[in-house]
Amino acid sequence: MHYYKYHGLGNDYIVMDPQKTDIKLTTENVKLICDRNFGVGSDGILYGPIFADKTICLKIYNPDGSLAEKSGNGVRIFSRYLVESKYVNKSNFSFRTDGGNVEISVLKDDASLIKVNMGGITFTSSKIPVNGAEREVINEKLNIGGKNYNITCLSIGNPHCVIPMNDISKEAALSIGPLVENNPLFPNRINVQFLKILDKENIRIEIWERGAGYTLASGSSSCAAACAANKLGLAGNKISVHMPGGKINVDIAGNNIYMTGPVSSVSEGNFTKEFLSLITGC
Repeated sequence: MHYYKYHGLGNDYIVMDPQKTDIKLTTENVKLICDRNFGVGSDGILYGPIFADKTICLKIYNPDGSLAEKSGNGVRIFSRYLVESKYVNKSNFSFRTDGGNVEISVLKDDASLIKVNMGGITFTSSKIPVNGAEREVINEKLNIGGKNYNITCLSIGNPHCVIPMNDISKEAALSIGPLVENNPLFPNRINVQFLKILDKENIRIEIWERGAGYTLASGSSSCAAACAANKLGLAGNKISVHMPGGKINVDIAGNNIYMTGPVSSVSEGNFTKEFLSLITGC
């Protein structure tokens, strides 16, 4: 029943390896493990490696027990785990998430700095998804709590809604974020980024993550906000994304989005017998 804990700029995940644990990740079990008072505490669980036809696969769980298609910080963390556990022995490799394949480049020998090709993006409503007529969802009006906000939505394997604002804050993310996430416009709910342009090469974001809530940093959110800023003509192709937890660099190269950021290890350990008695199926 071994687990490993890492974080990417304060966005923390527990890695649970199916070769080392047989805990069933039901909704209730995930909620308990991720609980910061009654469990280990994390922004989610990375379950893998799962081997399918010699392909390494990863399942990503939000702390509410729902599945996430892709997580930028999560795939960097999982990449470091694969290196440290010797599942891979090279600096360039790939694996599969529910949001598509990701290509990994390990930039430091200790795997503390990872570059990820997150794949392509789409602003097309049906592919994000966003309800309504087929269209690119760019600079549309969305009424939240009686106030109109300009939104740009896209998918990078998981759905995002970017809201440019003159001033952003944690308080705004906490109050507006859940209303946007659960708006009927978004049938699968949505991740939300509050975007402030600093200059053509630097942006700042506050993040409300679908199924997780307010987070200090997010890789996929960084990519989404950078791509939205570029699409709106507010930023160039190489963008530093500043978040409360730190900075991620995003390079937009045609339909390939590259994200570079750090990974830090925190701890590893075993669940106690007392805690396991609370886990369904153990």
